[in-house]
Amino acid sequence: MGAGIALTVAVTGCSNGGNASGIASGVASKAASAVSSAGTRIGGAASSAAAQAPAAVASASAAAQAKLAAVKGGVNAKGEVRLGSLKEESDGRRTVEVTAANKADAAKSFAVQVNFRDGGGNLLDTVVVTVADVAAGKSGTATARSNSTLAGEVKTEVGRALRY
Repeated sequence: MGAGIALTVAVTGCSNGGNASGIASGVASKAASAVSSAGTRIGGAASSAAAQAPAAVASASAAAQAKLAAVKGGVNAKGEVRLGSLKEESDGRRTVEVTAANKADAAKSFAVQVNFRDGGGNLLDTVVVTVADVAAGKSGTATARSNSTLAGEVKTEVGRALRY
């Protein structure tokens, strides 16, 4: 019988001038350590690949959070972003086109977090893409690509979007 490991990681950016990337990396490292420890306590029931998956998700989440935390002066633009159809590439990674509509009166860029989830809603991966220099009143596109191969049913969602 297999054993499952669930891991939820919450990472928040800091605005006190600290190193957000270093904080996020530290959180990811601690999460990976906790997952590794939990896998050992289960008595080896989880395969090494299964035990590494939550650590990879924690690392991707921390990296995404660090990228979003680095955006200065960004405003919530989740309602200005839409995702296209999910595609599976020949290497097993998934891609989705991200379209950002600039409703501002000047050129803006967008940082968009795309979450990849399984059919049960569990987070499989997350990435941040930049849709750069979108002219006022126009739309721009970028392609979000998963960090790893994703098998089975996969759905995408916009986690966060910042216009800056």
